[in-house]
Amino acid sequence: MSEPLWTAREIAAATGGRAGGDFAVTGVSFDSREIGPGDLFVALAGVRDGHEFAAQAFKQGAAGVLASKPVDGPSVQVADTLKALEDLGIAARDRATHARRGAVTGSVGKTSVTQAVAAGLARAGRSHNSVKSFNNHIGVPLTLARMPRDTERAVFEIGMNHAEEIVPLSRMVQPHVAAITTVGPVHIEAFADGEAGVARAKAEIFAGLKPGGVAVLNADNQWFDYLAGEARKVGAEVWSFGQAGTTARLLDFQPRTQGAAVRAELDGRPLDFPIRQSGFHWGPNSLCVLLMLRALGVEEATALAALENFEPLAGRGAEREVHVAAGVFTLVDESYNANPISMQAAFRSLGARRPKGRRIVALTDMLELGPDEAQYHAALAEPILAAQVDLVFCAGPLMKSLFDALPPTRRGGYAETAAGLAPLVTTAVEPGDLVMVKGSNGSRAASIAAALAALDRAGGGA
Repeated sequence: MSEPLWTAREIAAATGGRAGGDFAVTGVSFDSREIGPGDLFVALAGVRDGHEFAAQAFKQGAAGVLASKPVDGPSVQVADTLKALEDLGIAARDRATHARRGAVTGSVGKTSVTQAVAAGLARAGRSHNSVKSFNNHIGVPLTLARMPRDTERAVFEIGMNHAEEIVPLSRMVQPHVAAITTVGPVHIEAFADGEAGVARAKAEIFAGLKPGGVAVLNADNQWFDYLAGEARKVGAEVWSFGQAGTTARLLDFQPRTQGAAVRAELDGRPLDFPIRQSGFHWGPNSLCVLLMLRALGVEEATALAALENFEPLAGRGAEREVHVAAGVFTLVDESYNANPISMQAAFRSLGARRPKGRRIVALTDMLELGPDEAQYHAALAEPILAAQVDLVFCAGPLMKSLFDALPPTRRGGYAETAAGLAPLVTTAVEPGDLVMVKGSNGSRAASIAAALAALDRAGGGA
């Protein structure tokens, strides 16, 4: 029988709580809908009080509850369940004495890079990583609390919406290596000085970096010098990647069907390798992954094998063929997130493809861009035209600025909502077309991708 993740006594010791019952858990969750047999249910306060779901958690097999109120069943009672979760995460970090930890943040690409690093770690030994986008004040301590004591390597995603959010999370993780994928106008409405504020917030990831740690930074980003300076202030060694990178230099990126070929130099040594991502942003991203894995003690051959087999994540470039009455069109689902940087990279990638039919994009609003949001949307017209996109469909009040900036011959259709746009797009697509859907998750771009996928007469998978 495998060793439990936590015993009631260990949970109580880590959190300063009082154990009510002798139990052991194999997992940790705060969502009663995701509780499985043997899990610890953390009753957090939110829109609904988590204690209201304790009974449901026990029905689904929870072994115990971390609670600040009495519950009917085995529990550890604490004063504050969120603080207790943080303490449990720190205890998990401290007991995994041999684990090397990495942390990833950035305006674009942090989830995909984190998961690609995780794929490499899984090939190299006993590993642990963030799931989904568990990168905030709940997701980070939860991921730590789930880390087994015999973990050898781990990677954590760390995100932010405002200043001073990353500092406590970085100090919680205490990474040996920290990467910033890039800095751009994302969550910019929260910063009076725009991108400069975003750069400062991302640099907070160095707050918890272990002495002598490594900072992996994008040399092509305009904030590289600033970020490198902040990293060196805490004694970090700076490794750079990108076309201007000195540690890992990108020489060429050639999109292919279902992937791309990357040509680079690693420490001045030529390195060519295939990946399953076709987006141009995956040129630098793949080098970021390689450097992260190197810093975490993973052999290069293992890292390259992980990259070669790493599939695009759902909503982040996943590609599928959709079979319709007269043939097949290709759907590229980029519906999970969007900002000016990722939009431009996606259009460039689309322009490099040579479909039998037309290039079509369906776009929904980019959110949290501050007072210049209309201009950011209208400015997408230039990269769209440069990519020779044939038809552009737009949904949302902000995307109306882009729609109006396009030549009439490129306007496929406009609707106020994603739900209103979906039928216009599904009616327009034809066999041979290459169709990309992209927008912020909050503007419901995924509903358009789902409507296009639903046209599939073959019932094929992604």
